[in-house]
Amino acid sequence: MLDQTTTRRAFDFVLPPELEAHEPPEARGISRDHVRLLVTSCDGAHIEHHRFFELPDVLRPGDLLVANDSGTLPSAVTARRSDGSTLTLHFSTHLIEDLWAVEPRHTDISSGESLQLPGGVTAQLLAPYTDSQRLWIAKIGTGDLGTYLHRYGRPIRYPYVTREWPIAAYQTVYAGPVGSAEMPSAGRAFSPDVLEQLAHRGIQFVTLTLHTGVASLEGHERPYPEEFWIPPRTALTVNVARREGRRVIAVGTTVVRALESAVIDDEVVPTHAWTDVVINPARGAQVVDSLLTGLHEPTAGHLMMLEAIAGRRHLERAYAAALEGRYLWHEFGDLHLLLGRS
Repeated sequence: MLDQTTTRRAFDFVLPPELEAHEPPEARGISRDHVRLLVTSCDGAHIEHHRFFELPDVLRPGDLLVANDSGTLPSAVTARRSDGSTLTLHFSTHLIEDLWAVEPRHTDISSGESLQLPGGVTAQLLAPYTDSQRLWIAKIGTGDLGTYLHRYGRPIRYPYVTREWPIAAYQTVYAGPVGSAEMPSAGRAFSPDVLEQLAHRGIQFVTLTLHTGVASLEGHERPYPEEFWIPPRTALTVNVARREGRRVIAVGTTVVRALESAVIDDEVVPTHAWTDVVINPARGAQVVDSLLTGLHEPTAGHLMMLEAIAGRRHLERAYAAALEGRYLWHEFGDLHLLLGRS
């Protein structure tokens, strides 16, 4: 149940283990576009329960969906330490040349330590990355890391996913440039048929690219910088929709970060940059008024972004409905459409 004593800084609730999605929906006997869809209105009072393939009927002509088309890398590899022990190394973000932000899944790490990777590659841990408690700057002894990871890597997997799945299970159907450490999972449920039906009903769909890093940050850590691109067509389409009073619906929190980082004089501009923007109720959201997203863990920083778009009351009622309705959490789970205004 929801903890009604929480402060504005922490939106907390108890997530039962049985509501964690342990495998892709296809392994549960349904297609990707048949996951459940919780739809909540701007005041949080109107709640609907759907399947995702019904999205074209839930939205209305003129609505604009903006999605992240970044493709997912198999970003986890097994590394060997000098004492012969092994750990899992997550490649998070390409910084410059042969430097990467990486996450060693082990707490006893020292500056200067070298890790031996498959294929004779070395990762030298240079220093902690920014103020992170988990990420390190590493020098990687290989040229084309993308090719390397496709040969030796595997998708990042957390304990609630009980077995390994191929990288195809971690891609959206519209994935383009490959570079994300973890799947922009809010878009996973889209199928070619859903995209066709959206277009048929006059609902626009455009993309931008933001390469996501690892999601396993400590609760107190700020999101670290992530690289993004907003093409001219996407910027223009968003600006026209806003001028005409149509809803701009972000597909995932990464899209919110990118769009809100590219505003000049109340217009979204074509951009290639890095964003460290934190969206919370104090800052608010200028461009996005609605959001399609997964269900987030208790006290997760993304919940502050949801509150900035929809308000605390909306969020509390929505998550109470999701828990009561036995929705599934995480990247292979169900989705939540927050309609910030009617």
